Amino acid sequence: MTPRTMEAPRDVRIDVYLRDGALATLADDVRAGLSATQKALPPKYFYDSRGSELFERITELPEYYPTRAEQSILDEVGAQVVDLVQPAELVELGPGSARKTGALLEPMREGGLARRYVPVDVSESAVEDTVARLAAEYEDLAIHGIVGDFERDLERIPHNGERRLIAFLGGTIGNLNAMERRTMLGRVRDQLGPEDRLLMGTDLVKDREVLEAAYNDSAGITAEFNRNVLNVINANLDGNLDPERFDHRAIYDERRQWIEMRLYARDAHEARIEALDLDVPFDEGEHIQTEISCKFTEERLAHEYGRAGLELLDVYTDDEGLFALSLAGPDEP
Repeated sequence: MTPRTMEAPRDVRIDVYLRDGALATLADDVRAGLSATQKALPPKYFYDSRGSELFERITELPEYYPTRAEQSILDEVGAQVVDLVQPAELVELGPGSARKTGALLEPMREGGLARRYVPVDVSESAVEDTVARLAAEYEDLAIHGIVGDFERDLERIPHNGERRLIAFLGGTIGNLNAMERRTMLGRVRDQLGPEDRLLMGTDLVKDREVLEAAYNDSAGITAEFNRNVLNVINANLDGNLDPERFDHRAIYDERRQWIEMRLYARDAHEARIEALDLDVPFDEGEHIQTEISCKFTEERLAHEYGRAGLELLDVYTDDEGLFALSLAGPDEP
């Protein structure tokens, strides 16, 4: 696809490869996911404007530790990572509002390193907002925003011949299953030169009570966030899925070491998705899987990196050992 390029003053540009954002694949994913024996929907459809607003509220809840824990690690070791890697370019996958980015860009600027920032996100508005804000804050920084799916469009990131740090924060890697993670990490590996590095955020294995509380908050905001995916389908595919006929539940699977978010049908009923000419029957108690969130140990991280041709170089955790940032580089050829 030839990108639609949005030019801006000085060395700032945005290339749009995914014109409908995450919604570009909605119809196919909904048809496949709601026609399957075990119904499932990809978590990327949570994030319409309402879903994004709800997620921001989730990150502020006392039960939800990942965002705070990751930010505390970045604040503590961001300068150390920059000093170790010496990147001239920061590529950030799925930055959203990019509110964590300063913990890396600031030490890059202070060290005279910051030459280019490349945010890659499915949301065109998020990329536009991020580019505008950082262009105002960092006048000498070249910015090349890419609106695309980082699972498919990594190859579109231009190589500028300078040392790069790829940041993949927020624990997003945990939303992918084992095969998807291996594929994703392998594609990141293909983007790394010998001295380039990947900095990735991952949630850590911990007590069931802590994990389930983080995804079943007492205020019910995560439940509203989860059910909102049905509103996204209704709004974009002319559906009549009723969120009030579903209960939210998040369950920790100790064998797989992941949290699974589900929507349970309160009663037997049938929904219609007009744009797909699809009737979707639900039995009472039947559930839709809407997200997995894998949790990791250092040993598991090393194994997963190794399968993708990467070497785990260091792991940084918060004081309570809740969350981790890991630094990886390409295996020796």
